[in-house]
Amino acid sequence: MIIILMGVSGSGKTTIGKLLANDLGWDFYDADDFHPTQNIAKMSRGLALSDEDRQPWLQSLQALILDCLKSGKQIVIACSALKEIYRTSLSVNDNVKFIYLKGSFEQIKARLTYRQDHFMPSDLLADQFATLEEPRDAVLIDISMAPDQISKAIRIALNI
Repeated sequence: MIIILMGVSGSGKTTIGKLLANDLGWDFYDADDFHPTQNIAKMSRGLALSDEDRQPWLQSLQALILDCLKSGKQIVIACSALKEIYRTSLSVNDNVKFIYLKGSFEQIKARLTYRQDHFMPSDLLADQFATLEEPRDAVLIDISMAPDQISKAIRIALNI
């Protein structure tokens, strides 16, 4: 199984992803690590990525997913996957499960105010919410719970 934790920046994808992967004994991957350097530079300047910018990133993530599925490796990925078309390209078969970490704009903006170690400025949060196409087929998790409760809720929802 491949679990993709999705949502806007600041929704807790990396924090929950690391915790969930540890709880399951699986490997964790942060999709941000798969961005080409020009994408990171663009976001660091406060510019939103276009769909065209995202193509090499999505292709790298899809290759990771296919490789893990082929080898039987189970992983957790933190990935914004804001648009349906992005999720479609990553959802290569039924073993890929999306978990939508959902929170309000105000809740997430407050979190981003305190985050210092990320290349994406909080100014892009409004753009991320505007871009977000909420999934219809993902497990929805409210981010107001504590991280350990979120990990447990995901494991219960996926029966793992």
